[in-house]
Amino acid sequence: MTTRRRGEELEQAILHAAAQELRESGYAGMTMDRVAARAGTNKNTIYRRWPHRAALGIAAYRHLSDTAMPHPDTGTLRGDALEMLRQANRTWSSPHGAILRGLLAAAADEPELLTLMRERSGADTMDLAWQAMIDRAVTRGEAPAAAAHPRVASTPMMLLRAEYAIRGTPSVPDEVLTEIVDEVFLPLVRGRT
Repeated sequence: MTTRRRGEELEQAILHAAAQELRESGYAGMTMDRVAARAGTNKNTIYRRWPHRAALGIAAYRHLSDTAMPHPDTGTLRGDALEMLRQANRTWSSPHGAILRGLLAAAADEPELLTLMRERSGADTMDLAWQAMIDRAVTRGEAPAAAAHPRVASTPMMLLRAEYAIRGTPSVPDEVLTEIVDEVFLPLVRGRT
């Protein structure tokens, strides 16, 4: 006799199955039927937790993404910023990043997907990491206190995302990451008064 899974155990099984589907088929190929079959449950059970495919897709991506956010502390703002961008670039150019790019592409046809991504993404966590980096630079005397602004903190990641979105490159060259830091971010930070 098999034991019926409930609660957290069942939810983890569904998320794991959905994450596997994302890895193998991308968001476009992920169906509730396939996730249910892989998880050993039925679609109704999934729909009670996630009302539509977009919600499950975002939850599955987050399940794949549950790793500690990097907080490099190289001792300089420039070093920290370059390391953060390099780590993000490695993630986005990996198979894991391909899933994210697929979700972003699908958002054009499924507006609720983009809304969910904004609501549930790690963007806030990433922004907080950049904010902490600027705060450390202010404490070290590398940046004026006015630089500790949310828009300033979000600028490097927005520029990196634009490289992927606009240019469609599979990986952003290190020279571009250096330009983002040296030509945009550091002048912006240092120019705040």
